Amino acid sequence: MVEQRDGRRRTRRATLAVSLGTLGLLLSGCSLHTDNKWWNQTINFGFPTGITPEGIAIREFWTGTVITSLIVGFFVWGLIFWSMAFHRKKKNDDGEFPRQTAYNVPLELVYTAVPFVIISVLFYFTVITQNKALDLRPEDEVGVRVDVTAFQWNWKFGYNKVDVEGASIVDGTNEEATRQAEEAGVLSDAQREALGHEGMPAAGGPIHGRLAEDKSYLHYNNIETVGTSEEVPVLVLPTDTRIEFRLASADVIHSFWIPEFIYKLDVMPQPGRNQQLSMFQVEEIEREGAFVGRCAEMCGVYHAMMNFELRAVSPEDFAQYIQFRQDNPTATNAEALQEIGQTPYATSTSPFKTGRSDTRDQNNIIENASAN
Repeated sequence: MVEQRDGRRRTRRATLAVSLGTLGLLLSGCSLHTDNKWWNQTINFGFPTGITPEGIAIREFWTGTVITSLIVGFFVWGLIFWSMAFHRKKKNDDGEFPRQTAYNVPLELVYTAVPFVIISVLFYFTVITQNKALDLRPEDEVGVRVDVTAFQWNWKFGYNKVDVEGASIVDGTNEEATRQAEEAGVLSDAQREALGHEGMPAAGGPIHGRLAEDKSYLHYNNIETVGTSEEVPVLVLPTDTRIEFRLASADVIHSFWIPEFIYKLDVMPQPGRNQQLSMFQVEEIEREGAFVGRCAEMCGVYHAMMNFELRAVSPEDFAQYIQFRQDNPTATNAEALQEIGQTPYATSTSPFKTGRSDTRDQNNIIENASAN
């Protein structure tokens, strides 16, 4: 009896110690970020370090949850192997079963309460991290607003607002392009008559009284960077500035993803003329550099080649870049990058293939061989 009581006491103490350790780790999850280079670059469990406060918060939450899961896992595995090793059936001299025990109430209360505490704390930090990642600040706090248009299979970036020292764009909307997009969706008299007296469109006809050619829900800007099959688009943005991204798709569902943001958002086709397009903000980009961007939603044949590059530069260089593009509206994005001493073309998309001519040629060969 004494040995049994001592064994139960040791088990309760071990369980309490592990529970308190796990709880302490979870409660310290909000302060996992540190200037310790080894910690930031090693204990990521596959995540990029992050170049925005939102990305860092998500990475820290991920690190905390993985460490907590490992602690719980090792504790459970330890109990399993301990039970297998020390509580096997042993032969008695009289051949009877050992004394059977059950219903250790204190232990059952502990292993019922501890998972509840762990889940509650994880849920709390999930909400905190999610609120930080989805935080949208007022208009006057946004330094740069970028309109992102995804299309098969590339990207268009436009500057709707710029408010940094040395450069300013209050409203970068291209009114002419917007008007043309609006007019493309207007029904002609003949088309209206074809709808019939009930006003119901035929199969393949207009939706909500608009033609499929209506792209007025997209954003058109005076300063834009458009990717092609031969050139990866480079989106130039400043560091130390709050940036808002407004996302829309011209055709199918895409997904906007910069891995170092550790955040991606689906880019939806026409959401309805009265609905808000997808958007998110980052508090700032914390360091300069070139970072690959990708479409993270299977969107067709050339999905794997739908890449772009984020080029983060200093606010001073960004102001010079914008000023050059304003003064030289026919200049290319590559020329504007050269103007501020940057590499004119994408450098981060390697080894992600972007050129599509080889694939087209291969497809043509296959089709011609099938026809013959």
